[in-house]
Amino acid sequence: MARDITGQSKAVPAASLLALALGAAAFGAVAIGALAIGRLAVGRMVIKKARFGALVVDELTVRKLRVFEHEASSPHEKSEMRDHA
Repeated sequence: MARDITGQSKAVPAASLLALALGAAAFGAVAIGALAIGRLAVGRMVIKKARFGALVVDELTVRKLRVFEHEASSPHEKSEMRDHA
């Protein structure tokens, strides 16, 4: 009496591959969305006050420039203004 022995197939069912592909696509879409939201948030960030010791600009385009001159309020700021003048 001969037995017919069949091993389990090692092939992955098509439904599993489809589920894996859909999961990978969803993960990629979420990652791209997170990057886009982060870029918008950084682009809209406003710098309220900044101090620079030295500033080098290669190219600058300005639509509207307003310059305000103010007097230094503290003695420390006044001495710095004299040193740089």
